[in-house]
Amino acid sequence: MQQRPSFVRHIVLWLTVAVYMITYMDRAVFAAAASDMRKELGFDLVTMSLITGAFNWSYALFQIPGGLFGDKLGPRRALSIIVIWWSAFTSFTAMAWSSTALVGIRFLFGVGEAGAFPIATRSLSRWMLAKERGWAQGVTHAGARLGNAMAQRIVPSLILVFGWRMPFFTFSVVGLTWAVVWYFYYRDAPSEHSGVNAAELEMIQTGGATKKTAQTKVPWGQILASPTIWFLCAMYFCYNYSLNVYLSWFPTYLRESRGVTLEKMGFYASLPLMAGVAGDLLGGWVSDRVLHRTGRPNLARRWVAIAGFVCCAIATVPAALTQDVRLSVAFYALAFFSLEWTVGISWAVPLDIGGDFAGSVSAFMNMCGNIGGAIAATVLGWLVGWFGWNVPFLITGGLTAVAALLYLKIDASRRIV
Repeated sequence: MQQRPSFVRHIVLWLTVAVYMITYMDRAVFAAAASDMRKELGFDLVTMSLITGAFNWSYALFQIPGGLFGDKLGPRRALSIIVIWWSAFTSFTAMAWSSTALVGIRFLFGVGEAGAFPIATRSLSRWMLAKERGWAQGVTHAGARLGNAMAQRIVPSLILVFGWRMPFFTFSVVGLTWAVVWYFYYRDAPSEHSGVNAAELEMIQTGGATKKTAQTKVPWGQILASPTIWFLCAMYFCYNYSLNVYLSWFPTYLRESRGVTLEKMGFYASLPLMAGVAGDLLGGWVSDRVLHRTGRPNLARRWVAIAGFVCCAIATVPAALTQDVRLSVAFYALAFFSLEWTVGISWAVPLDIGGDFAGSVSAFMNMCGNIGGAIAATVLGWLVGWFGWNVPFLITGGLTAVAALLYLKIDASRRIV
């Protein structure tokens, strides 16, 4: 009788989903508490943009060091360390007393979170079958949006009862708990895990998962010489600029432009994020199904992602211009669903082309993308002051149209390393 495969790789995937949730919960706390922080500490919108930008710039600039840290130590130790680091700075945010202190704390918080996605991508590369990559990346990013949506519902209630500082302490404990569980359960290779039986190990080894290699030096020359990398990074710049406008500013936009109360803000702010969860799951799943049926990576990655970016660009215009807040939020939900449709696909591409250096490839992509996010965070205060709240969102519509064009040049069928 043939042995039934164990399911350790599924537990690894869901632990990874959990850490994606925690990364965005910790970010969402700041976004949801921003208006109350400004009132108590006396910041204007431009100062808050600079504080938000401090996180985004460190998060962008430390992507490659974070990926290299994971490549050197292995995902088990590296991810445990960085989650403990950023969880500590989540709690330190609640202790801030000035804008200068907040800039420093949020910068160091970003240093820790920078390694999360590259190291997590590396952690999955040796566990997930090739046909599961789009789904795996989709479900992890769905976890990120679900974490953000949950925080948008939970944080306003905590603020109303305990004030804006308590949520930071609460979510810090969640991160520390996850780090302990990850360290004691995860292993850097399936063959090292006592719970993996022979049938699951064979499935992983014959299913296209990345094999452990003796090479430790990252071949940056090969990576940087690939045209696909540069188009991938430019596309992700456009994506992440747009993403940051939603994640960092949508709650503030609802309160200060649409006049939504704190009690209702959590509900309205969570709707696009919940739509994004569905987009994450469906985009990666559809991409994998197309790949399974056709065996054509570029059809599965390129054209499925282009459909999402085009729909996002179209939906953004009525979302920004309609006067009815409920209709506006409905269009924003459609736009964010379409934006998130693309993300699992985009993170599957480094697994397709990067091999055992998928962590470094994804770190470079995420660094370039988060430079876009940092620019969005830094300039939004000025854009709102000069042009009003509609313009930052209309810019995201234009950038997603550009991202669709850039995807025409991304070749997922050719491994670069």
